[in-house]
Amino acid sequence: MSKKVTRRQFLKTAGAATAAGAAMTIGAPAIHASQKYLWKMVTTWPPNFPVMGEGAVMLAKWIETMSEGRLKIQVYGAGELVPALEVFNAVSSGTVEMGHGASYYWAGKSQAAQFFAAVPFGLNAQGMNAWLYAGGGQQLWDEVYAAFNLKPFAAGNTGVQMGGWFRKEIKSVADIKGLKMRIPGLGGKVITKLGGSSINVAGGEIYSNLERGVIDATEWVGPYHDYLMGFYKVAKFYYYPGWHEPGTVLESFVNKKAYEALPKDLQEIITTAMYRSNAWMLATFESKNNEYLYKLTHEHKVNLKSFPKDVLDAFKKASVEVISEITSKDPISKKVFDHFTAFSRKVDAWAKISEIPYYTSIM
Repeated sequence: MSKKVTRRQFLKTAGAATAAGAAMTIGAPAIHASQKYLWKMVTTWPPNFPVMGEGAVMLAKWIETMSEGRLKIQVYGAGELVPALEVFNAVSSGTVEMGHGASYYWAGKSQAAQFFAAVPFGLNAQGMNAWLYAGGGQQLWDEVYAAFNLKPFAAGNTGVQMGGWFRKEIKSVADIKGLKMRIPGLGGKVITKLGGSSINVAGGEIYSNLERGVIDATEWVGPYHDYLMGFYKVAKFYYYPGWHEPGTVLESFVNKKAYEALPKDLQEIITTAMYRSNAWMLATFESKNNEYLYKLTHEHKVNLKSFPKDVLDAFKKASVEVISEITSKDPISKKVFDHFTAFSRKVDAWAKISEIPYYTSIM
């Protein structure tokens, strides 16, 4: 026998069900959001290092703010927790969750890694961003780093760098022979091929090495950062262009297992913060470089010089040889560089009718 339900009873029952459903809906995220994560980030930069170190700290703060405190990251400068050039190993092994540096520092782990930082006579910052974000480069980077239990991200860019600081004038290719230069990555291999010595020194040690004559020359970034580093005090010849690093990507990488264990929204927050960091760092360098170039040349009488054409030609020829030697022996490097080259040709074809004519017209 059915029981007649009044309108008032129906509304009362429906209202109770709706309230219960709403409570469940509101309660579920609250439980999820209560889980907090405390990570560590180690960097290749000295503590409080301008721009790069600052960028790492800001990246951590942005992630904490966007996650409303659910993901907090303590940042450690080089040597505070691990040595600068042990950052890759520390994150790969899971000792810490995040690292910050540049991928050419890890060429000893993977030759292919350095192609994601800078390629001599290769893409500028705009081109590198295009390759990574919209040209398939990120997928290859993920593939290379996955072998080390890492998830990489672009987290900054220097823009076109300077050619470096030299204690003596570079008049010809002969002056490269015997030169001891701090220059990592593919550019360092080029210097070695031309008879010099490439020395990989962490950022915090460069000045003292140059001052004491341990090295004869160093490349670093550009006028703003080079001024802050004080290189003008120990080397007076400042060369351009930065043939070796035309748009250097600075990276932050995450332990892959730790990353995949995060809720999807926190993964997206990390990704978004990386984009912001990439844009901020490039903008900072671009906005400051001309101002500090003036200070270097006018206040400190630095000799600003262009590499002689025969030297640049030699750099370019040696670059082709160095890369060919690497890719002929390492299949993953060949895969990455072939992809990079194919993409570069597309970008170059467009640049020849867009940016190059524009810059030529206003010079």
